[in-house]
Amino acid sequence: MVAGQNGECCRLKTMIFVLHLIQQDYITYKNVLTDPFFIDRLKMAIVKLSKAPGEGYRVRLITKQEMQQVFSMSEAIEAMKQAFRLFSDGKTIVPLRININVDKLEGQALFMPAYVEETQSLGLKIVSVFPGNAKLGKPVVPATMVHMDSRTGEVLAIMDGTYLTQVRTGAAAGAATDLLARKDATVGALIGAGGQSSAQLEAMLTARKLKEVRIFDADETRAKETAKTQGEIWEKAGVRIVTSKSGEEAVDGADVITTVTTAKNPVFPAEAVKKGAHVNGIGSYRPDMQEMPPGLFLKAQKVFVESREAVLAESGDLINPIGKGLFTEKIITGELGELIAGKVVGRENDGDITVFKTVGIGVQDVVAAGEIFRKAVEKGVGTEFDL
Repeated sequence: MVAGQNGECCRLKTMIFVLHLIQQDYITYKNVLTDPFFIDRLKMAIVKLSKAPGEGYRVRLITKQEMQQVFSMSEAIEAMKQAFRLFSDGKTIVPLRININVDKLEGQALFMPAYVEETQSLGLKIVSVFPGNAKLGKPVVPATMVHMDSRTGEVLAIMDGTYLTQVRTGAAAGAATDLLARKDATVGALIGAGGQSSAQLEAMLTARKLKEVRIFDADETRAKETAKTQGEIWEKAGVRIVTSKSGEEAVDGADVITTVTTAKNPVFPAEAVKKGAHVNGIGSYRPDMQEMPPGLFLKAQKVFVESREAVLAESGDLINPIGKGLFTEKIITGELGELIAGKVVGRENDGDITVFKTVGIGVQDVVAAGEIFRKAVEKGVGTEFDL
């Protein structure tokens, strides 16, 4: 009998012993036979043992709450640094994501596979963007992450892809902020108060000890609700969360700026960005989206991306101004992974304006998912089931 079946064998022997007791003293033990739990476990043990070795395997289901238990934002930021370094070193297989448009519903389904040999990370994230879901009381960006065994190809875990997207996207900005923002930064600006906002705020405050963060959103009510909720969370840490009346007002004088919107036009003027500021562009993952002003790239001393190929193929923040001849792709200083590896230089003085533009790549998901899975197994978190 293979090792993986030993546990089931012991459980089955225990149940057979119970059945023997019932046979010997039916009056005392007869209630066991009507216990649904006992019957179900007996069936499962028999089915498990009836399978040939390798015929079935176990999958762990990990919820958002369980992921939060085992994976902190600081750990996520370090995981993203590792992911970006490996990606830029050419040690990953990350095809451009597959986008399927569902035009009638203005929706998109995205499929993001990746493989990282060094971390034994293999998997696929399925994420959709359906704006109409808000009216149905459902997530606008539902997602599922499938984490696989890189040695056998078997599925090891299925986890909440929506939360994974939030935490790894926030951590990407957090990694860039940690590497590029001034150490003495005190004021932050967050433009966009949607589903990504809490993770972006947490990442910003994990990377730098800010005293104030200003939030702006085209939906004023949503901005106020986010500021109130997050203000209560961060008040104990001495952080003041406030709302701004415009993107320009939020950005004016800010040391760290993060934009996370689906805007099709710039959400703040380049002139409002002060010397020494660091800007994270998180939205604009399609050519028709453009949340950052072209003048910002011309004004910046350093422009970093997570993937040249992905950003130049997908983000309107760069595609549109390059198409208009405002600048070329040479405006990109390098990939963040190249900075981490010491191949390019980041901020050189306190007056430099630095920019990080990301559209998200599959390596972020599989590396983060791999870390979450390992920690979940170590701590016994998650629900296992047989396939």
